[in-house]
Amino acid sequence: MKFLAISGSLRAASHNSALLRAMARLAPAGASVEMCRGLGDLPLFNPDIEASDPAPVAALRAQIISADALLIASPEYAHGITGVMKNALDWMVGCEAFVLKPIALLNASPRAVHAQASLREIVTMMSAQIVEPASITVPILGSGLSEEQIAVHPEISAALRAALEALCAAVTTGRAARL
Repeated sequence: MKFLAISGSLRAASHNSALLRAMARLAPAGASVEMCRGLGDLPLFNPDIEASDPAPVAALRAQIISADALLIASPEYAHGITGVMKNALDWMVGCEAFVLKPIALLNASPRAVHAQASLREIVTMMSAQIVEPASITVPILGSGLSEEQIAVHPEISAALRAALEALCAAVTTGRAARL
């Protein structure tokens, strides 16, 4: 089982990216979490160039399509998701990459309620399958925890493992339903 982790932050020290990398360390047997790269390389969404399928857009779409499920975490800026996350999602609206794709929406800050609501609205409109037990808020903002510390923190790692197991179960259930 292959999960693609998409962070809405380009910051090297991003809490959301650290959360996703910690989840990669905790992936259960038979599952892997790959970090999505290249969101910052996407051109600004423009319907006039959509048909030309810019290489970074095609690469992102291929990564999403080849993944069994997605882990998405985005910081909140000005009561919404980041520009880079919105741009990436806008590029995917015109294709079916998100249709019925199991998705875990993760939040590194309990204060980021507007971004989470926005993400939920957008991916629901794109026909993604939000896996509720896998969509959790992990209060690491301001904790000072590194990626390594997140992965070994008893309560946090247990919550992350449970989220990953719920995502695995959703993928397995979805596969069985398609047979």
